[in-house]
Amino acid sequence: MKKILSYSWLALVAFFMYIPVLILAFYSFTDSTTIGAVRGFSLHNYVTLFTTEELRNMIIGTVLLAVGAAVISSILGTVGAIGAFYSRPVTKRMVETANQIPVVNADVVTAFSICILLIVVLGIEKNTFIPLVIGHVVLCTPFVYLAVMPKLKQMDNGLYEAALDLGATPFQALYKIVIPQIIPGIISGFMLSITLSLDDYFISTYTKPATFDTISTYVVNATRGAQTEIKTALWALSTVIFLVVILAVVIMNVASAKTEKKQEVGTYDSREKD
Repeated sequence: MKKILSYSWLALVAFFMYIPVLILAFYSFTDSTTIGAVRGFSLHNYVTLFTTEELRNMIIGTVLLAVGAAVISSILGTVGAIGAFYSRPVTKRMVETANQIPVVNADVVTAFSICILLIVVLGIEKNTFIPLVIGHVVLCTPFVYLAVMPKLKQMDNGLYEAALDLGATPFQALYKIVIPQIIPGIISGFMLSITLSLDDYFISTYTKPATFDTISTYVVNATRGAQTEIKTALWALSTVIFLVVILAVVIMNVASAKTEKKQEVGTYDSREKD
């Protein structure tokens, strides 16, 4: 019964998540203008994607935004998780509760709230990109917190206390003992932040400059227009993003496995010495 349920789940995931992407990837290598009619294989969509200045600038801008927001979110989320972990139980519960609200809150509510606070109340211009960056950081930081906190709970906290007993400062113990043990969580949070930023539509729509487009906002606007060449080039873009995500997941899992293995070896060696 368990095997049947497992295979059924895998079949549903493959049918509704991966097969549509593979179909889109297939048509990205054709001259077809609509899904359903194959007109011959071609790399025209990929040539259009990487040679059209408008598309190229949109992709570069989106990637820079995603990486920048991910870096800031990873720092804030990691610091917040470490601070909450070593706080009193009451403070820790308050921080975790506050962190859960943005996670379960609707994106459109978060976007509208950020727009009102930063642009309407504080008067920050959209052209400065400050509302856009802050919006993406607000979106991603809670997820970094959630990725790092389990690693903090799994680590050997006795090593941190031992480092303090041996004369290390709290910062030295944090940098040399705690951070190496939670790197897998930080990497996971960083990659998740990039994905969330690339995927975001509502926050970008409410906070971006008028002359700037992210992938999500551009795709929505392009599908409303009549430029068939641009629409089919977006099939190629979707395929590239999917391949990059797969590569990122593989790299992240390999890096996490290596880090965890090193930690296990280090813990075993320290116990042997004791």
